[in-house]
Amino acid sequence: MITRATSRRYRLFPDNKACSLNALLMIVLSFLFVLSGKETKAIEADLSSHLVAITAGFSGDRILLFGSINSPGEVIVVVRGPDTDFKVQRKGQIAGIWMNTASMKFESVPSFYSIASTGPIDEISSSATRALNAIGFDNIGLELPVTKAAGKLADSWKEALLRNLLRSGNYQLENAEIVFLGEHLFRTEFELPANVPTGTYSVSVYHLRDGQIIDARTTPLTVSKIGAEAEIYDYAHLHSAMYGIIAIVIALVSGWIGHLIFRKG
Repeated sequence: MITRATSRRYRLFPDNKACSLNALLMIVLSFLFVLSGKETKAIEADLSSHLVAITAGFSGDRILLFGSINSPGEVIVVVRGPDTDFKVQRKGQIAGIWMNTASMKFESVPSFYSIASTGPIDEISSSATRALNAIGFDNIGLELPVTKAAGKLADSWKEALLRNLLRSGNYQLENAEIVFLGEHLFRTEFELPANVPTGTYSVSVYHLRDGQIIDARTTPLTVSKIGAEAEIYDYAHLHSAMYGIIAIVIALVSGWIGHLIFRKG
């Protein structure tokens, strides 16, 4: 994988001393600028790719994050998907038939949530720090208004939503591991399931010391459909009525053709 830092190439022309000298000077100045920037920033981080392209054969992906810290401490990385609304339904048995008997709507909930850390987050960060920065499942905004549900009833609905999101793979209970390559450089990977929601994600990297955040960086990650699947998806949402009519016509024609083939056989 070619990262942003290594993808820039400078070509020197040995037969032109002025161009060579200018190019070499630019490289040196850029290097010195990077070094001076790192002296004032406690943490730096970036992604191997800022775009996850979903095609017809998409079966999931892995995103590599790499970075560095300029002083000892702990690191937490949080990947958060775009907020969306979720509807949870509860089934019950009525007259011997299982059916949906109740439902609850959660608003503005992260569609994807995953954490990587250098240790258990409740040991390397304070509860106030986690609450302030929405770190951990208890701090990502799954609370229901009292007017909808409260107490044990609200907890049961919340647990049901978490079970569904964990089962889908869009919430990952186990923290990913952050591996240090020496004293300063680190890397980690996040796994995106095949059904990962589309949209703009935020990848937040925190440098902590004594349970408190001393520096943080946030970078965007875009998950988007491309190709024919994206065009069909957009058409279905922009022209839902016509899309439904076309789908019905295709189904009828396919059934008619199948009927002719089997009748001749």
